[in-house]
Amino acid sequence: MSPSVASLDHLVLTVADIAASVDFYETVLGMRAERFQPAEGPPRWALKFGNQKINLHEAGAEFRPHAAHPGPGTGDLCFLTETPVAAWQAHLAAHGVAIEEGPVRRTGATGPILSLYLRDPDGTLIEVSNAL
Repeated sequence: MSPSVASLDHLVLTVADIAASVDFYETVLGMRAERFQPAEGPPRWALKFGNQKINLHEAGAEFRPHAAHPGPGTGDLCFLTETPVAAWQAHLAAHGVAIEEGPVRRTGATGPILSLYLRDPDGTLIEVSNAL
């Protein structure tokens, strides 16, 4: 039997400003920021949600090893939510976050989804979706 992966544990976003990113992801997307001490090197920041996390690297001070071409705004992430898209529209408006597109129907990893598209402070494309 060939090896295969089972799930995503974490991903890394390179950001221009850790504090601005933490504020956005906590305030707008409801994630929880956590400072952690890796096995090697200085303390780092992560954004936790569900059973996953996003590690943050500050542009120009990335932790090794890192992507071949790290940079702020290069991500495209889709997050599933049980909160209705209409409630997200109101929440985003209240925080002055522009919706770039949506609601629109898309295809997610497990089937149809209804999505809103927005951007984080670095321009990373964020998709917030309900499973249909």
